[in-house]
Amino acid sequence: MNKKYILRALGFSLALGLFSCEDKLNELRPEQDLTEESAFNSEATAMSSLYGVYSTTQNFEIFGGLGHVIGDFQADNVQFVGSFPTLQEIQNFNTVGANLTIQNLWQVHYRAITRANNVIAKAPTVEDPGFTEAEKAQVVAEAKFLRALLYFQMSNFFSQPFQLSGGDNLSVPLVLEPFTGEITFPERATLNQVHAQIEKDLTEAIPALKTASQFGDPSEARGRATVGAAKALLARLKLYRENWSQAEQYAREVLADNSYSLASDYSFYNANTSEDVFTIQNSAIDNGRTGSGGLASYYRPAASGGRGDAAYSSGLLESYEAGDKRLSSLSSEGVGADGGTYIFTTKYPDAVNNADNAPIIRTTEVVLTLAEAIVRQATTVAGAQEAIDLINPLRVRAGLATYTAADFTSTADLLATVLEERRKELAFEGLRRMDLLRNKMPLKTSGEGASKAVFGGDLTILPIPQRELDINPSLVPNPGY
Repeated sequence: MNKKYILRALGFSLALGLFSCEDKLNELRPEQDLTEESAFNSEATAMSSLYGVYSTTQNFEIFGGLGHVIGDFQADNVQFVGSFPTLQEIQNFNTVGANLTIQNLWQVHYRAITRANNVIAKAPTVEDPGFTEAEKAQVVAEAKFLRALLYFQMSNFFSQPFQLSGGDNLSVPLVLEPFTGEITFPERATLNQVHAQIEKDLTEAIPALKTASQFGDPSEARGRATVGAAKALLARLKLYRENWSQAEQYAREVLADNSYSLASDYSFYNANTSEDVFTIQNSAIDNGRTGSGGLASYYRPAASGGRGDAAYSSGLLESYEAGDKRLSSLSSEGVGADGGTYIFTTKYPDAVNNADNAPIIRTTEVVLTLAEAIVRQATTVAGAQEAIDLINPLRVRAGLATYTAADFTSTADLLATVLEERRKELAFEGLRRMDLLRNKMPLKTSGEGASKAVFGGDLTILPIPQRELDINPSLVPNPGY
């Protein structure tokens, strides 16, 4: 059996355990407890620092629950019936800069970015005869992938999409150097600058990253940065920026790797299969749960151990055709936080331990990215036949009839279908909000806050936290806050 790295988030510190077949535990000292010199004085401590970045991304505020939840409940997939005031503000587009949830989201993302910066800068300086240059390069590459992923999520939350002003609008500060003790006050970069840095990190990382097949352990093949994961994130970036040809190129390169293929049913969640391109690995003792809970805490009702905060919206329920297994096999009825009866997703079933993995990039998303990119470049339905061929296996998996070109009157009609397939396939995985914004669609069309949820509306993006504005004179607030 291969050794498996299991990360434990212990408040703001971390411990790294290496478990072998003999169940012997060797603990490395937490990176944050090491001196500057000892944190990068060997291969072991350098790896501990890298795993510290992975561990930080498990936090509730990053991929431990909040990021996924905001991505769907600030859109039209979720009916939020929970009682958290800070989340109700976000859901109803009444957010203020003092919102503690958003303040924590900002801080924990930058904590993870700072740790990635340390690895990128210092891993190459490690003097350890057993730590090869190729291994150092891989460590740096994995940290760059994680930094890119973190900045991607931050830019999605705090800046208007590329479609509003071509990316010239303000996004978040780009902090790319390790903290040296000197206090600086970085300005907000533009969205174009942040996206350029994301692309730079990913393209620089790819040559040094392993492929999924080079990891013997499935949890590492799916939970570590790989060539496939970096290319899939580039495909998403290019899709969001409407660079259809490059989105197509990167998606094709991912799907050409036989490590990635569509699952035949929906039992792949938490299983680390070929359906997973990059997935945050959780366990009962190593997850992002805080006092606010994890993914299942939001998405499961009280009878299943959760709170029942985030139910299917009526619009999402109505989007499924009769017999669609994406609804029938991935949902159940339960009592919500407000006492009402709703339909809840079962993608994250473990509300007791919050051990469910957090899907970040799936093969299904890459397939749909390729299909969309093809349609966007086609002038006729016949010219987009490959896109139909790509979504039909998803239809078959869902137990539905397949499409032919005759089912579509135009490429616009076909595009709408691809986007609907994307909505149903990737529901509750945090992508719906950006899919609406990048297509210039309102985040909501009814209910409280709908008048503010239009494309380009000031409150469709999150406010720069008031605390950050108070301590950093270089920052400016987002309009409307």
